[in-house]
Amino acid sequence: MKIDILCVGKIKEKFYRDALDEYKKRLSRYATLNIIEVADEKTPDNASENVIDGILSKEAERLLKYIPDATGEGTDTYVITLEIKGKQLTSEQLAKQIESLGINGVSHLIFIIGGSLGLHNSVISRSNYHLSFSPMTFPHQLMRVILLEQIYRSYRIINHEPYHK
Repeated sequence: MKIDILCVGKIKEKFYRDALDEYKKRLSRYATLNIIEVADEKTPDNASENVIDGILSKEAERLLKYIPDATGEGTDTYVITLEIKGKQLTSEQLAKQIESLGINGVSHLIFIIGGSLGLHNSVISRSNYHLSFSPMTFPHQLMRVILLEQIYRSYRIINHEPYHK
């Protein structure tokens, strides 16, 4: 399986980069992983809804360049956006979904993590699945680490391998 993590913004903190590198290494025996970062836009203080929509639109243009056009049946790519309003799954349910997608011919998973303002509707509408890890808000840098850990955990579950519960 090929897995792309599309992210808005760059990781600046070394401890996040170290954690990401560790999970990339662990995942390498199960999947080909790419983390693709696109530039984020600066948000002025007290930005209006129009300014925010413009910022999200610019970030969306950058993200959508990495997503194939085809959706639905007949495509081997499946797009999952991380959204507070998405569906919450247990680790076992996420593992089952990843396994099922592979069995049904999906060979390319794309997970999308927005920036501090979230995702533009054009990206959300391109998504096949809307996933939420929690109703809480997390820093988007930390969310990358959490996502990779859960993908790694999913592959351990799929392969009936032990993993800390």
